[in-house]
Amino acid sequence: MPNLREYMEEENKKNMSDTENLADEAYEVAEDKAPTVLTEDVAEDGAEEASFDAEAFTDDDLGVDIPDIPLPSEAPIEAKIEDKFDSAYKFAIVGVGQGGSRLAETFWKLGYRRVAVINTAAQDLKSIKVPRENKLLIGGEGAGKDRKVAESIFRENREDVLDFLKRTFKGGFDRVLVCIGAGGGTGAGGGPVVVEIAHDLCQSYNIEASDADALVGSVVALPTRAEGSRVQQNAKQTADILIKQSQAGTLSPLVILDNERIKQIYPRLSVNQFWGTANTSICSLFHLFNKIACQDSQYTAFDKADLDTIFSSGIISFGAVPVSKDDEGIEETDISYAVRENLKKNILANIEVSTGDVAACVVIGDRKTLDNTAQESLEHGFEQLSRLLGSGSTVHRGIYHSIKKGLVVYTIIGGIEAPEQLFDYAN
Repeated sequence: MPNLREYMEEENKKNMSDTENLADEAYEVAEDKAPTVLTEDVAEDGAEEASFDAEAFTDDDLGVDIPDIPLPSEAPIEAKIEDKFDSAYKFAIVGVGQGGSRLAETFWKLGYRRVAVINTAAQDLKSIKVPRENKLLIGGEGAGKDRKVAESIFRENREDVLDFLKRTFKGGFDRVLVCIGAGGGTGAGGGPVVVEIAHDLCQSYNIEASDADALVGSVVALPTRAEGSRVQQNAKQTADILIKQSQAGTLSPLVILDNERIKQIYPRLSVNQFWGTANTSICSLFHLFNKIACQDSQYTAFDKADLDTIFSSGIISFGAVPVSKDDEGIEETDISYAVRENLKKNILANIEVSTGDVAACVVIGDRKTLDNTAQESLEHGFEQLSRLLGSGSTVHRGIYHSIKKGLVVYTIIGGIEAPEQLFDYAN
């Protein structure tokens, strides 16, 4: 079969006498002669197939030199990520540095599946027990406890971090929680940068309209006294940055976990037990309130709207105190005592929780214990928390039954004022 050029020349010899009529004659509409390429849609509408064989013509005939370019195939639809439980909020958890990654790992163990960890040292990243695809190594040489070095690495790789978070989370979340070990270089320098990137992430999914929506929060862990002055200085500078963001309304909630206070509360823990207890103490309480806020109660429910007011209030604190190990019922003073102990044994760094202006008190016990506990006893405990926080405060409440015997009082307090001095043991 002739190519297009030969075909046109032959038609020109037969039918043309002057160049003015060339275009009209060559492309005259005639069903039996004109070459027509049909789209699939047209063919389905009943048009005749073309007599023109497109395969007979080369790239040169089309006037364009088309290279052989390998084109990517259409990406398959990715499976939606789901946590292992129902909750009020679907959090995306990011761990930065070794301490932050340990916190993120604890959330993974609790059933959260939107978990990502980032580090500048391969060795530190390797020990974190989350899937390999949920890990990102940038730099590779570590930061040597130098927060400025880490900050520079994270800013240079900002877009890579953002792309990694998009691949890992795949959308479907309501809030982001950035976990930071503030003593080391990577967490101290990279953590605040990741907070900025988390806002970009939220806005790319239209979760936030701006940073002021404050749907990015942080858990920052402070070092123990024994880790040295340089580590403490890293932590102070990092915490100061996060506190300023919280005060500006662009970071909420902010949980400041003080490992020195945990060491004082649990003095007999072994080295192996300490870090697990420290991480579990805060992650499990965070998790509990996130879970119960979507559960019904036959007594009094603590709901998502209640939780939202606290999560949006800035600096927050958690507490938990057991009241009874049996099912004989609770005395009026037992609940109020537990509330006071919660405020005393909080694990925040040198922060006066009584400065908070919004809180929740949730009582969870087995059915028999609750049945044997007077409503007045519970109300007395709730009122105790209101008095401790002062006038103008709001206290949400919840009462739930569980299969575990005994009764536990859980508190969460928000709107806490930042401390003038972060460490009560600082030089």
